[in-house]
Amino acid sequence: MITRRQFLGSAAAAAAFTIVPRHVLGGPRRIRPSEKLNVACIGIGGMGAGDTGQVSTENIVALCDVDWRHAAATFKKFPGAKKYRDFRRMLEKEDKNIDAVTVSTPDNTHAVAAMMAIKMGKHVYCQKPLAHDVFEVRKLTEEARRQKVMTQMGIQIHAENTVKLVVEIIKSGMIGEVRKVDIFSNKNWGGGTRPKEKPPVPEGLSWDLWLGPAPWRPYHPAYLPGNWRRWWDFGTGTLGDMGCHIIDPVFWALDLRYPVSVEAHPGAFNRETYPQKTIVRWEFGARGDLPPVTVTWYDGANNPGRPNELEEGRNLPGQGGLYYGEKGTLLAPHMGGPRLIPESRMEGFKRPEPFLPRDVGHYQEWVRACKGGPRPLANFDYSGPLTETILLGNVAARAGKKLHWDGPKLKATNAPEANEYLKRRYRQGWTL
Repeated sequence: MITRRQFLGSAAAAAAFTIVPRHVLGGPRRIRPSEKLNVACIGIGGMGAGDTGQVSTENIVALCDVDWRHAAATFKKFPGAKKYRDFRRMLEKEDKNIDAVTVSTPDNTHAVAAMMAIKMGKHVYCQKPLAHDVFEVRKLTEEARRQKVMTQMGIQIHAENTVKLVVEIIKSGMIGEVRKVDIFSNKNWGGGTRPKEKPPVPEGLSWDLWLGPAPWRPYHPAYLPGNWRRWWDFGTGTLGDMGCHIIDPVFWALDLRYPVSVEAHPGAFNRETYPQKTIVRWEFGARGDLPPVTVTWYDGANNPGRPNELEEGRNLPGQGGLYYGEKGTLLAPHMGGPRLIPESRMEGFKRPEPFLPRDVGHYQEWVRACKGGPRPLANFDYSGPLTETILLGNVAARAGKKLHWDGPKLKATNAPEANEYLKRRYRQGWTL
């Protein structure tokens, strides 16, 4: 069964949101399972196009994107949907027509878009990472709980049977107590220098809206459509891109919530872009009968090294996790089935009895929940603390020291100066 711990959250108050008044007091509209949701999609190019397609079983009533060049194909696919550039105008104007919202923008506008929709009583699907800053993540989590809306973060593998098998193997005790996990990604969203050229903004792109609450920067193709991930102003680096995916089965299987400490060992970086490689180490205390555990992240050229149990001629995958249990070691590729190592340990291996649901899939979990069904497994009460943990790695990198972390109070107790990296200053005209 799924542990209750995964769905609990802290009970602090949420910040006021001043773009629109809070005018929905009764929660979201009740929708029968036989009805279709009215869905508005924010960010519909790239990953957003895929997200929009995944919920097209419902009524796509409004589409919003700041770059109509890359949104053109999705606009064409849904000719009956109303088109917008500014999500604030869309939500205000289409309020009565919208039940649910998807947010698939760059990281810098996740929080402001999702928060506005939540405050208006809309169900929200938001891509990972949940927000750009730790503070934003906490406020989204709290407000979604307050408004009683159904939420899901875009960690699609959470619905995959291979991930559920990892969780079931560990929770069944098949490798014994786990006190150490290594997770890794060979991706590299770091490096670079601020461009000096100031080319004209392409026709069809609303640059001011693309920036959102981020600091003003002149337009440059070094930032978009995809390179925004490597810039502190807009993205969250390799940790934000892949960390939420790869730590997900660790969080789930070991009932993790807030770490008690975090430290980072980044490669050289210039405070404009993320490091090209990083090692992050989180320590988690005991959880009920579960022992303390140390989780270490490696990205870029960093890797955990070859485990002794891995036989010759076999290499680690580019991305995944190693779970070191007292009875054995489990290798879980990011995309692929888990295996005990060495491979000889798989002889006679019998899968544990499944206890996690195998049903409708990641996106339809959310759709079903919006119509009164079970809560999605990657709801914000689960994915919020997960995202906070990942983004704390970036905070520790900037702080340059090991942080002792008080999760419920959202602060580093030994380094008050590090707390400034939990929350950025919004550009004038934007607020949470």
